[in-house]
This record gives sequence, C-alpha cells and structure tokens, in this order.
Amino acid sequence: MTRLFGTDGVRGLANRDLTAGLALELAQATAAVLTTGRRAEQRRESGRRPVAVVARDPRVSGEFIIAAVSAGLASSGVDVLDAGVIPTPAAAFLISDIGADFGVMISASHNPAPDNGIKIFAFGGTKLPDDVEDRIESFIGHDTLMPIGGDVGRIRRFADAEDRYVVHLLTTLPHRLDGLHVVLDCAHGAAAGVSPQVFTDAGARLTVIGADPDGLNINDGVGSTHLDNLARAVLEHGADIGIAHDGDADRCLAVDRDGNIVDGDQIMAILAVSMAERGVLKDRTLVATVMSNLGLRKAMAANDITVVQTKVGDRYVLEELNKHGFSLGGEQSGHVIMTKFATTGDGILTGLHLVAEMARTGKTLAELASVMKVYPQILVNVRGVDHRALHSDTVIAEAIVAAETELGDTGRVLLRPSGTEPMVRVMVEAADQPTADRLAHQLADVVRERLAN
Repeated sequence: MTRLFGTDGVRGLANRDLTAGLALELAQATAAVLTTGRRAEQRRESGRRPVAVVARDPRVSGEFIIAAVSAGLASSGVDVLDAGVIPTPAAAFLISDIGADFGVMISASHNPAPDNGIKIFAFGGTKLPDDVEDRIESFIGHDTLMPIGGDVGRIRRFADAEDRYVVHLLTTLPHRLDGLHVVLDCAHGAAAGVSPQVFTDAGARLTVIGADPDGLNINDGVGSTHLDNLARAVLEHGADIGIAHDGDADRCLAVDRDGNIVDGDQIMAILAVSMAERGVLKDRTLVATVMSNLGLRKAMAANDITVVQTKVGDRYVLEELNKHGFSLGGEQSGHVIMTKFATTGDGILTGLHLVAEMARTGKTLAELASVMKVYPQILVNVRGVDHRALHSDTVIAEAIVAAETELGDTGRVLLRPSGTEPMVRVMVEAADQPTADRLAHQLADVVRERLAN
C-alpha cells in the first residue's frame, strides 16, 4: 500500500485526497500516539490535559481542515490552541516556546491553492521521524482515545501567537537593517501578516508585493517559485534586495539589486562565511543535500568550511544537524535551517539574517554572493524505466565514470532513482552549460536504453 505520509507530511487535493474525515481520523491517531509518553502522563497526574498548537496558511480549504483536526484532537482529550494563519516555522517555534506536547500545521507549502497538507510536529517543534509517522498511520480508524465529560479537550484561540513569533525573530538579529530598501514577496501566503512587520521593526524600508491573500491566490504567480515579479519590483523601485517566501514561509530566495536570482545554496554560502567569521558556525560545518551546487562545496573549501552532504529533503538535513549539533544547513530550494533559532526551515528568519549581513558588512547582495561561483547545472528526468536497477547496471556505471573523467574537478555527475515512480534523475554540473547539457543527455540516453521497461 502507498504510504500516507510523504516527505513533508500528508498532502493532496483538498476535499478529494485530503478530506475532513481523513483529517479528523489522522488527528485522533496522532493524539493516541503522541500523548502516551511520560510528559503527557505527568500532565494528567497534575490534572492538566495534553496541549497541541494548530495553525494554517491562508488557503480556503484550511478552514475546514483545521476545524476537523481540532475536533479530532479535542475529542481525544487534547486541549487545542488555535494560532490561526501563521507561517509553518512560527507554529514550530510556538510548540517549543510554550512547551506544548505537539502541534499540527495545515499547509501545502509552495503548491497551488487547491492542494493542502497536514504537517505534524513533535514536542519541541521538531518533525516526526519515519517510524512515528508509520505508527500514527497504523492507528488511523482504530485505537482512538474517546474520553467523556470533563476529560474532553477544549479549543481556544492562541491570542498572542503572532506577537510571540515576531519578538522571537527580532531577538535573533545580529545587526539592524536600517538604511536598506527591501522588496518583500509574501506569496499571498502565511508570511503576509508577519514578515512585513518584522522587517519594518528591524529597520528596513519596505516595498511589499504578494501580501493580499484571499484563500485562492496563494503562490499564484508570486513567491519563491515565481521570481519574475520580484525582480521587476526590485528594479522598478531601485531596491537593495528582494526577498521571496513560499506559501507557508519556510523558504527564502533572493534577488539582488540588478534583478539576479540568489538561490538557497548562495544564501547558505553567505551565512556560513558570516557565521564562521563571527565564530558561531559549529565545527565550521555546513549541512547540504547532494543536489547542492558544486560551487557551494568549492566556496566552503576555500573558506575552510566543511560540507556534510545528505539525501534530498530538509528532513534529512535536520537529522544531520541534530545528530551532531551543527548550526546551519539547508537546500538549494531555499529551505535554510539555523538551529540556534529554529527547529525547521524559516524563510523570514533567513531573509532577516541575509539582509543583516548586508547591513553588517556594507556590501551589496551581489558582492556577498560572489563568494560562490554557481556551476551550470542540468537535471534530466528519465521516465518509464526500471529505476531499481540503476546501481546494478555496469554499462551505466561505465558511462558515469567516462563523464566524470571528462569533467575532472570542473564538474559533477549524480544519478538518483526516484523513490515514488519509475524514473531516474540525471544531474550534471560543468564549467559551461553546453558541456553540462551534452553529458546529461548522453547519460539519459544510456539510462533509457539500458533500463527501458
């Protein structure tokens, strides 16, 4: 059977794949699994019920889904604090801040408005490991908690949720943003009510776009997946930098004053060098995925910073960060995690610290980003193949060696089987785009020929 939980919670088309009934049952199963530990027992012994924080992004389906989740939790004896529309990293922070037993975020991140999702955070605001997600899934439809009378949970508004998060973000800043003009794209998402306030309070002069959510326009031509409007606004207003979030504000991408995109790898390079200079980059180590650009590794090596690589997915970056206590990691897509201040990727936090580095150094974003040369990168998806046989095919292995030999230390080759469909992803980086294109398509042809179903 297909696993209900994906790489970032349960996600699907709202009211088709993700129904109110599923949301309620998933909440009941979550309560049954996450309120059985010693901490929850201590609450009960002291006459208090377990507590969960719930929140959502502004897409319209979030209204009925959060109602179903809240009902499922309260019917299981959990007190619910409804934080309303706030970013995903805000929900994670609040869980930790008030010592809640767990929390639930309703969001489909950068997906279009008809989609939605349910993300579950454990005590401390951390993402759940796979085995806990599997246990929750096994509880759906049975093993529910059904208290009665005064033991059922209560649902209340988390009145100062947004203010707590704003204060937290401002206390993390190493330098104010005075004198810098920032264009902020909130993706008509959860950042709209928070990000402009924080940047203004931090001293930036703001031009804001994508900050009028109506429940249906989230990520629609705006935000971190659509940077054209942001680049135009930066040029039109003569701003110093543009910052783009996605729908639930756990991502940050940027645009320099000339309209050039600065991606997650470049942002991590800037922050890593800054943190290393200030002595706050634990073990002078950055955690990134195998898909991060070769230029990131070279830039870090030039600055005596170690790069630890993980599988693709911010959850794997988080696991490595937490395992060794490292302080910075992320993905090319703009998920950047600063573990001193957050338990998950936080686009607003990232944007603040990126602009703060401009203010601290007096450098433009382009000057800061020049610490890293971005190598041309091409990704070719080869569909309809036996992806499970990728690593056992000797002809493909020989083709990879030949490509790597041609590239030497001026490029990189990576072939990955999809985890969910019959597809192989072929990625090639090279010193120039024509070489990357040629080698990627050559390797794709070999994969297609050797692994055709």
